[in-house]
Amino acid sequence: MAGHPLIIVESPTKEHTIKRFLGASYTVKASGGHLRDLPKSRMGVDLEHDYEPEYIPIRGKGSTIKELREAAKKASKVYLATDPDREGEAIAWHLAALLGESNAKLYRISFNEITKDAVKKAVSEPRELDLSLVDAQQARRVLDRVAGYSVSPLLWRKVKRGLSAGRVQSSSLNMICERDREIDAFIPEEYWSLEARLKVEGRSQALVLQYDNKPQALKSQEDTDRLIQSLQNEEFVIRELKAEKKSVKAPAPFTTSTLQQEASRLLGFAPSKTMRVAQSLYEGVKLSEGTVGLITYLRTDSTRISGEADSAARAFLAEQYGPEYVGKGQGGSRKNERIQDAHEAIRPTSIQRTPTRIKEELGRDELRLYQLIWNRFAASRMSDYVYEARSLKVRAGKAEFKATAQIPLFQGYRLLYNHEEEQKRDKNLEGIREDSRLSDPVFEGKQHFTQPPAHYTEASLVQSMEANGIGRPSTYAPTVSTLMERHYVSKKGRNLISTELGRAVDDLILRSVPMLADKGFTARMEEKLDTVAEGSCPWKEVLREFYPPFKEKLDTAMAEMEHVKLQDEETEEVCEKCGRRMVIKYSRRGKFLACPGFPGCKNTKPFLEYASVPCPECGARLVIRSTKGGRRFYACENTEGCKFMSWNKPKSGKDKKSEQ
Repeated sequence: MAGHPLIIVESPTKEHTIKRFLGASYTVKASGGHLRDLPKSRMGVDLEHDYEPEYIPIRGKGSTIKELREAAKKASKVYLATDPDREGEAIAWHLAALLGESNAKLYRISFNEITKDAVKKAVSEPRELDLSLVDAQQARRVLDRVAGYSVSPLLWRKVKRGLSAGRVQSSSLNMICERDREIDAFIPEEYWSLEARLKVEGRSQALVLQYDNKPQALKSQEDTDRLIQSLQNEEFVIRELKAEKKSVKAPAPFTTSTLQQEASRLLGFAPSKTMRVAQSLYEGVKLSEGTVGLITYLRTDSTRISGEADSAARAFLAEQYGPEYVGKGQGGSRKNERIQDAHEAIRPTSIQRTPTRIKEELGRDELRLYQLIWNRFAASRMSDYVYEARSLKVRAGKAEFKATAQIPLFQGYRLLYNHEEEQKRDKNLEGIREDSRLSDPVFEGKQHFTQPPAHYTEASLVQSMEANGIGRPSTYAPTVSTLMERHYVSKKGRNLISTELGRAVDDLILRSVPMLADKGFTARMEEKLDTVAEGSCPWKEVLREFYPPFKEKLDTAMAEMEHVKLQDEETEEVCEKCGRRMVIKYSRRGKFLACPGFPGCKNTKPFLEYASVPCPECGARLVIRSTKGGRRFYACENTEGCKFMSWNKPKSGKDKKSEQ
């Protein structure tokens, strides 16, 4: 007799959460993610026979496969409940292939949030596997494998053994390298600004005006002094005074990209950390009410919200803040031809579960990210921010000065999500009338220089990847992490800086297979994968279009390109054995210091990165270290006399005083 229905999910956390919802009448087991994949030791794609992939069980997963097969044989039904995206569909497809011999009836179920109602509804509405989604993921996996395993030998031969390159990573690396080249080539130009402070009707409170310097006509101090001299006897006359009511629409709820950007900007989270914390919020957190998923699925490019969640949020906001704070529109929803809209935006599973209500039951990072998601979703259902925009234009001889001010009238959504800019009441134009008399000008000129483009940060790189159609929500964070793990990019403060190794790899790809670095080409491949997901293009067609011209350029580069010689980065650290300045080298474990006199001198040392603040306990230097899993922490350099360690960067004495 067949046993209970079996539900297979990916993670043990999700397994425990769903078990609580369904009780003893269902068996729930976790696969631990993928169970089959292409082999690691070789390409695993038959290029001679229409790109046929070779899938094998992943090493170390044998016991899991055996356990799931035995459970499937005993089950009356098997529900494949992997994540509701292309990769989740592919994992379910591989599971179906591995469990095919069990003779159990296989069904696919998916849910956008791990709540009791959502899981029970999914079980009551099983479906067939969506093979178009499977094919889209299969095409991406094979495409990335073919690109990566084909380029790597070129990098090994022409640059350095052990290097690798990927399809999405190459175009992302190129964006960083191109930006760094722009910054290196930038020549700053001097210009000056001029500020005039005037009394209004003889009052002591000053009106501050800025000279309308278009297009930066004041190139030097001489230009500025000459203008000031010409204005000494001029009368300042108001030419135009405007006051206009304006509004700012509520922001859209989070997508994967915007969540990563805001978590980086406001919380200082790296994209990988944001996704790790969001995953735990999605899969289930232990609360007093039991284990429950706190947010909806975290990999999405849609800002759509279900009607049920929308209604619940509006009712909550009306009760808590009043009906005037409830918005009339859809909260900044956006339109983009690339949006897949497979499921909702990232939102709390229940608007009633406020951050304040559950703050004692969440870890610090979980609470901060959940509060950001909750506030953003609630704000997206709220009224516009309304303000009065005032502008003033003043003529003095042939020169024109101007001033603007913003007067808040109704906070609207900014009651909950107030991160755009300061909303202090601007008093500069208060009391100004069209016939006001301005007198006693005091001038102040300031020197400036034009600035180069800003370095990419993790947040701005993700934003640019999304804007250019490079990758998809599930690939943003892994791409950024991979670039740093391969030492193609280093992080200085919040800035991402291309290393010499990264620039060498980018240069080689540009000269050999430029299509990999081309943003437009990468975006077109993503769009092609979308057509596969829609069922309108066979998945192997993507490979047939990509590989032949790619292979031709690769063969030419292998035969004709010269070797690239890398210069090691020199440090201030002196080798105590031979006196040379040590250089930075890279291994799989990261950076280390080595003597440039190798093989004559084989001295090496650990590379230590120091924090900008001293140890709060003994005053020694703080070393930034990493766990095996890549999580950074701060530890005192004085390991014998001090045991200080912290996951969070300690504040300096100056920072602490400013908080008091």
